[in-house]
Amino acid sequence: MLHLSLDDLRVLRAVAQRGSITAAAAELGYTQSSISKRLAALEATAGHRLAIRERTGVRLTRAGEVLLRHATQALGAMEQAEQELHGASSERMRPVRLGAFASAAAGILPTVLARLSRDRPDITITVREGTSATLWRGLRAGSLDLAVLADVATDPQPDDSQTALETEVLAEGPLRVAVSAGHRLAQRPYVSIEDLTGERWVIARSEGRERLLGVWPAFPGRPDAPYVVRDWLTKLQLVAGGAAITTVPDVLIPALPSAVRALTVTGGPVEHRRLLLGYIPHESTPKIQAVAEALRNAAT
Repeated sequence: MLHLSLDDLRVLRAVAQRGSITAAAAELGYTQSSISKRLAALEATAGHRLAIRERTGVRLTRAGEVLLRHATQALGAMEQAEQELHGASSERMRPVRLGAFASAAAGILPTVLARLSRDRPDITITVREGTSATLWRGLRAGSLDLAVLADVATDPQPDDSQTALETEVLAEGPLRVAVSAGHRLAQRPYVSIEDLTGERWVIARSEGRERLLGVWPAFPGRPDAPYVVRDWLTKLQLVAGGAAITTVPDVLIPALPSAVRALTVTGGPVEHRRLLLGYIPHESTPKIQAVAEALRNAAT
């Protein structure tokens, strides 16, 4: 029989969800070396290699996926037991765990959370922001119930040891270019790809198979992209100040600062972006369904 501590299982779950030793350490409050040692000890106890370090991060082996599935069940059971011991049923106390990528978190979540707070005060929601690739891992690791995802990261076909995930399209809209209100193009209703030549871009480095975010996809040649940031607020403030331009999906339009204009781009292939809702089939509850329905209503 395996003798594993709950802390060991939390380490495995965090590594699976975050896809990185560094990110798992930051989430759990450990050092990187401590996470590495715990993972090595866990592998020694299990008698199998559980994770493989790759250029893009860490992925679980088949044995790791098997142990993760049981670890998720064990941790979930202990969390429910803790809630029940505090005097309430696990179903009534358990929050709906929602993940969202940055522009969705800024664009539609405020409306959804405000509406649910007003109409369904019995539902407690926790929110975790991350890249779509990170959110996929969170769903698979069992630490998220729902995730709002960009269509640039799709879930690979799982094998028998992995949890199958499903998605549905919440919304679809054109990709736009964001410029400052004082930009030379700001007063035009439409701009061409050629109009963007010579512009400076602010971008975000993508994770895994996600595409480079921030440059118009059909932009010819090598873009001038000296600013690389992850935070959307920083990106939009750089745009508002006239330092650079960037691309924005329709979902982010409601959250744009007043000093930023969103322009439609003509010429070349039409660029659309889909907003997806990811979840684990057959593991829903009425509260999870209510949150999912609120997201559907807000996205339409």
